[in-house]
Amino acid sequence: MMRVACIQMCSGTDRDVNLDTAEKLLSRASQQGAELAVLPENFSFMGGSDADNKQHAEDPSDSAILQFLSAQAATHHMAIIGGSLLLHGQSGRLRNVCPAFDAGGNQLAIYDKIHLFDMDYNGESYCESALVAAGDHPSAIPCGAFRVGLSICYDLRFPELYRAYADDGCDVLCNVAAFTAITGRAHWQTLLKARAIENQSYMLAAAQSGTHPDGRQTWGHSMIIDPWGEMLAELEEGEGIVVAEVSKKQLNAVRQSLPALQHRRI
Repeated sequence: MMRVACIQMCSGTDRDVNLDTAEKLLSRASQQGAELAVLPENFSFMGGSDADNKQHAEDPSDSAILQFLSAQAATHHMAIIGGSLLLHGQSGRLRNVCPAFDAGGNQLAIYDKIHLFDMDYNGESYCESALVAAGDHPSAIPCGAFRVGLSICYDLRFPELYRAYADDGCDVLCNVAAFTAITGRAHWQTLLKARAIENQSYMLAAAQSGTHPDGRQTWGHSMIIDPWGEMLAELEEGEGIVVAEVSKKQLNAVRQSLPALQHRRI
């Protein structure tokens, strides 16, 4: 068994305020016995212009946000999947990355978002690819008796990424997100449950919720889903955390009673 927490925030453009909120919620997760806590996408800075994002992006070798996450993990003796942050990349492009730390504060991985969010629908337009360079490989981490596959927001729409994680032995899937309200209302829960069910894995989803300084509205509904597709915990709106236990016994029971992963032909 492992106790996990997903943290929901409404991050803005004041980094100090965002970090204070993250620290408070990480502390609450620790107090509730979480061994792993997950922050949402862009937890330390969200809602600025492209120029603001470039200004706040950090060097990977000297990142105050990575140092903050490492210190928080060590302080609480709790593994942390650090939502996402922007780092400087090559040729003037940025990287949208999801870092992970063990309970000693050691960095386990940095996953670069593979699928970039470009959308023009019903009056809302986004073009993440104009600012960010796409990653090119999955990244998974060990956490207790479990193996966790990392993903960021729009990645959720691409089932092949999560199948790659299943092939890599992952039994927990994690998505850190800032899903828009318009797409979240239509697709968020459906996609999360599908990824859990088809890979017979737990799904941890930590999201942004509310209205951000640039006017963007995010959907929230952070949740934890079991390998059968059942909702274990959900926070619909506002800041806070959801906590649940993931179980190897439950995981194995689902995979043994309906061995769909063994029945694959393609």
